[in-house]
Amino acid sequence: MKRVAPAAAALAAALACGRAPEERGDRPQAPAPAAVPVRVAAAGRMNVTDVVSGPGRTAAFSQLKVRAPFAGTLMELSVVDGDTVVRGQALGSIVSRDSEAALSGARDMKRQATSSADQRDADRAVALAEKNLIRVPLLSSVDGRVLSRAASPGDRLSEDQEILAIEDAASVAFVADFPQGDLGRVRPGEKATLEFGVRAAAVDGVVRTVLPSANPADFTAPVRIDFDNRQRRLPLGVFGTARVTVGRRENVLAVPDEAVLRDDVSGVSRVALVKEGRALWTVVTTAARQAGRTEILSGVGEGDQVIVSGQVGLPDGSPVSVRP
Repeated sequence: MKRVAPAAAALAAALACGRAPEERGDRPQAPAPAAVPVRVAAAGRMNVTDVVSGPGRTAAFSQLKVRAPFAGTLMELSVVDGDTVVRGQALGSIVSRDSEAALSGARDMKRQATSSADQRDADRAVALAEKNLIRVPLLSSVDGRVLSRAASPGDRLSEDQEILAIEDAASVAFVADFPQGDLGRVRPGEKATLEFGVRAAAVDGVVRTVLPSANPADFTAPVRIDFDNRQRRLPLGVFGTARVTVGRRENVLAVPDEAVLRDDVSGVSRVALVKEGRALWTVVTTAARQAGRTEILSGVGEGDQVIVSGQVGLPDGSPVSVRP
């Protein structure tokens, strides 16, 4: 057997030790990914008030019909559709047909007078007819808004003929359109809150009834909600939102709203849990949202740590570090 010289063996060992890791068959280890800092909160219990909502506006359920008190001519009308009126306000005036005929005859006499005596007689007749002219003002007996005009100045009217229609502000209520799926939960006597804008204070109300005029186009039905308008004096036709309390559930599981991410395309909601130092994404079923928390029906257990900050774009299984 051929022996290797000691010097040659030493040289071979030295060359072997100097080879690159790839030449020796070793692979460099990739550095461990850095933990992503996140904030977490525990899933806990809360009480939930079930609320259904719908848009609507204020409306009056009673109308005043301003009618001619007798046969005559409408001399003037000072309001138009949409005008706001108050109780006792003069809306126009009407002259009776008989007195108007007497004045018209006296004026004809004056035009036909040919002598000074006839002229004096005609002047006395005109003065007497003007003195006896029955001109009656048309007054509003309610606060409200003009809905429509059925006559114009100069029109000859019969007795009791309609001239104006006015919404009665004393009968004002809120009419909200609720989805038909929620109507079975909305019952007379339930409390409601009416919201009329960011800066306007909410108004308390009570459900009166579901009105019988459903809309087949959007599957909604109007609901009348009564409220006390004596202090707010809300005008008619003001838009807002009605929120009706239809029930209360206690001790339901919930997480902060920030923990729930919803895919707008698929409609799937997920939360990221922290398990053994890693993020674990899980699909959840949500229900009511209230007071900054979302009710969870499935996917999360009580006490689970859910990520509320730092989870957007975080891959499943990523190492995380919890920060205060």
